[in-house]
Amino acid sequence: MGFFLSAKGTGPYFEGWYFKHQNTQGQTLALIPAYHIDKEGCRTASLQIISKDQSWRLEYPASQLQISRQSFQVQIGQSSFGEQGIDLHILQDGLSLRGVLRYGPFTALQSDIMGPFQFFAGMQCSHGVISMGHPLEGTLELNGKHLDFSNGTGYIETDRGRSFPGKYLWTQCLWNGPEPGSLMLAAATIPLPVGGFTGCICSLLYGGREYRLASYRGVRIEAWSSSGAVIRQGKYRLEAELLNERRQPLRAPMEGRMERTIHESLCAEARYRFWHGDNLLFQHMDSNASFECSGLARSPTVR
Repeated sequence: MGFFLSAKGTGPYFEGWYFKHQNTQGQTLALIPAYHIDKEGCRTASLQIISKDQSWRLEYPASQLQISRQSFQVQIGQSSFGEQGIDLHILQDGLSLRGVLRYGPFTALQSDIMGPFQFFAGMQCSHGVISMGHPLEGTLELNGKHLDFSNGTGYIETDRGRSFPGKYLWTQCLWNGPEPGSLMLAAATIPLPVGGFTGCICSLLYGGREYRLASYRGVRIEAWSSSGAVIRQGKYRLEAELLNERRQPLRAPMEGRMERTIHESLCAEARYRFWHGDNLLFQHMDSNASFECSGLARSPTVR
């Protein structure tokens, strides 16, 4: 392993990975290992942990971070994250988090969620989906509380670039049952050297197929606010509505530095409806949906 195996050797730059875990008892935990390089080239690492009711942020020197891209492995401090699972040994700053979770096979997308945008030089932030869903086995102990994720499900994505967008909305939901599904939707303002635009990427796995709605496929954002979003692509229409939230503070990058405070509801109550013409393909309500936005006003978006 080495600290940087990417071509991004100078700042400003950041890269982080979002590991979400949920079980059948409604317990959910997400971890975000990341590294950052500021304009002066100073390199640091961090680990953020978010639960339904609380969040923590731990800082590490660059020397305690190792990354292997060939086998997708991130080690920060004494904890590791990768394709096979996570192995946590954290005891600092009022946080005790220990245990091992093993991952089953990843559900990868057939193509990069960014589409042709992945080739745009100078984009403020690029998004990636590593697994839309995978089975979990194992247990964790968080400040003395036992979390059993056996027979649970996980989700992994990644972000990299210089800064988070000034205005954005992101939501993710994963559910089992007779009609399982997985959804990720993001909309954001995209600044360019000349002008800019509001972009959208969305992947919805349902009924044995992927529905891809994205700006590079002609999607239109009919409405978006801190209350949710409505997007349309051809005859397809997706509505994501935030019904209730319990927000926790997180830090986000600005020009490589983790100086911006944002808020995420790891266990938001949300409703998703997906239409093809007048045919409602599915309606799903979930109390373990992830929902995050910044720079957006609250207003009704879904009718």
